[in-house]
Amino acid sequence: MASTLDEHAARIANLLAPLLRSVADPARAETVTLAPGGPARGRVLAADIASPLPVPPFANSQMDGYAVRSADIAAASADHPVRLPIGPVRAAGDAAGTHRPGSATPVMTGAAIPAGADAVVPIEVVDPPRFLGIGGSDGDPGAGVAFSAPVAPGAFVREVGSDVTDGQLLLTAGTRLGPAQLAALAAVGLTSARVRPRPRVLLVSTGHELRAPGEQLESGQIYDANTASLAASLLDTGADVACATAPDDADALLAIVAAHPDADLLITTGGVSAGAFEVVRDALEPRGVSFGHVAMQPGGPQGAGMLRREGLAPLPVVAFPGNPVSALLSFEMFLRPLLRRAAGLRERREVRWLPLAHAIDSPQGKHQIRRGMLRDDGSVSVGAPGSHLLHDYARATVLVHVPSGIAALPAGAEVEVWRIDE
Repeated sequence: MASTLDEHAARIANLLAPLLRSVADPARAETVTLAPGGPARGRVLAADIASPLPVPPFANSQMDGYAVRSADIAAASADHPVRLPIGPVRAAGDAAGTHRPGSATPVMTGAAIPAGADAVVPIEVVDPPRFLGIGGSDGDPGAGVAFSAPVAPGAFVREVGSDVTDGQLLLTAGTRLGPAQLAALAAVGLTSARVRPRPRVLLVSTGHELRAPGEQLESGQIYDANTASLAASLLDTGADVACATAPDDADALLAIVAAHPDADLLITTGGVSAGAFEVVRDALEPRGVSFGHVAMQPGGPQGAGMLRREGLAPLPVVAFPGNPVSALLSFEMFLRPLLRRAAGLRERREVRWLPLAHAIDSPQGKHQIRRGMLRDDGSVSVGAPGSHLLHDYARATVLVHVPSGIAALPAGAEVEVWRIDE
């Protein structure tokens, strides 16, 4: 009897639970460099990170303008402006220096506030509204600059630690390192971080007919699409992937597995049904992996279990059908949520309930997953159900779910839809 989709999903979750727990084990954490373009992007922190310094580390100017003592222009008004002589300019990167009381120190955005100044007046509101004698600007800096309004202490000053204080929790364990997180770590001067290990996945596409793209096809041969689709899917979940292809020969498949003793998970495509050359089933079933059917279309034949290996710990195996759409949908349903959760990513697709643009039929005893496209009117157009129609999948924007027990749905009926164009 075929398993339900939920039953098989639970079987895979139980099978991979020890592996996914080990990924989150602090004892297995790895250190990666935080260099730009390095290996840290997309990794998940294994431990909390506290800031080793405040950000900003010194008070600095939020604007191009003049640093002043607020008390020096407290009496300024439009009718009675206060004119101050101009002090030495401070650009970003210059030492803070000291502000002379009764003067106006030109400061650029990001420049350190000189000691003694407590506010910045933007260049746009002083007279003249430009820097004098700096960078080719015209005017006599000796004439000073006039202020026509008082300024509050702290105005346009970024105080020490206003973003992050010294010792503050910066990022927590389980955080995925994206652009903003990597920037936050760079801003406090860190050069490395401890991250969770990536699951090491061995992906083997099987079939005597398979050839790599770019090779010459002979009669009866096809290009291998499963390696491309599943390797990309695995990389999107944060896994470390090794790829191989195997002919319809059990010994050849076992030799590939033996050549990757450090793999944490084996995923295969093809060779799981009831044909005469079911290499995956022939090689792995005697060694602990179970095979059967799931009441879903496409993707009915499935395999899962712990592969017994001589001298090594058993290896979790998830075996998918060979048809490209079946393999990719099987990954979507059974592996993608688990691996994305372990990688600190959102595990579920965006789900909507939308009306059908046209009537559809479905095998009543199976959970059918169809590829579809959202229409401008908010309805969904559903493609053909064939498991070989990869081009149809490539153009799809949604997956449409028709649960077991439903034989037909009319136009306008609402169906569960998963967005896959995110």
